[in-house]
Amino acid sequence: MGYAQLVIGPAGSGKSTYCSSLYKHCETMRRTINIVNLDPAAENFDYPVAVDIRELINLDDVMEELGLGPNGGLIYCMEELEDNLDDWLTEKLDDFMDDDYLVFDCPGQIELFSHVSVLNNFVEHLRRKDFNVCAVYLLDSQFMTDVTKFISGCLSSLSAMIKLEIPHVNIMSKMDLVKNKKDLEEYLHPEPVTLLSQLNQHMAPQFGKLNKALIDLVDEYSMVSFIPLDLRKPKSIQYVLSEIDTSIQFGEDADVKVKDFDIDPDGGDD
Repeated sequence: MGYAQLVIGPAGSGKSTYCSSLYKHCETMRRTINIVNLDPAAENFDYPVAVDIRELINLDDVMEELGLGPNGGLIYCMEELEDNLDDWLTEKLDDFMDDDYLVFDCPGQIELFSHVSVLNNFVEHLRRKDFNVCAVYLLDSQFMTDVTKFISGCLSSLSAMIKLEIPHVNIMSKMDLVKNKKDLEEYLHPEPVTLLSQLNQHMAPQFGKLNKALIDLVDEYSMVSFIPLDLRKPKSIQYVLSEIDTSIQFGEDADVKVKDFDIDPDGGDD
């Protein structure tokens, strides 16, 4: 059985930086992970790329040949990947061992994890290949400055969770860039009553019922929980990794290593 992280989130939320830091952290721990680039527009990498979608299709070529813009071109590229799941991707996945750990660095276009089918079919393909998959959703902590932005981020993450239907871990990224972390503490594990009160203060009275429905929805799906990630702190990276590993049951099928002891026939240990 293989294991995989699907790293998603809005553009600029720090997905590639997360992948790079995760790779370096695991390298220090002498743990092997493989980073797969699924962004056809990517140019530079701070990590070794095990598989690169640009070997299949490149965004610049698509935009030039078909006259598409960046967003339309990217959707075209991802649909091309979807059409080649059974040949190109299967061939690439066959190069890995059964217990390998893959991290997929995805593009930041929200359409990919909100309403188009590309990532759904991608996840289903990984499952057929006997991979346990977890979605890792990154949200930039620097934009969590008020309750309206926080609810917007939660709903975006909830949309991805419902669309993909796989284990889901929310990460509040770029905590190392936040000057006053106390401003974000209330959004890490907020109380629904407090959120509703703050949201009502920002909105006109006629939106009261809508505000309550939104808060109830977020609370019902347990979306008001984000793990803070400070890339300067190895313990922070390790905690995030352990939460993801738990969600995909990584290591649970490993053999238990039992140390052999010489037994003293008189009843004591040597």
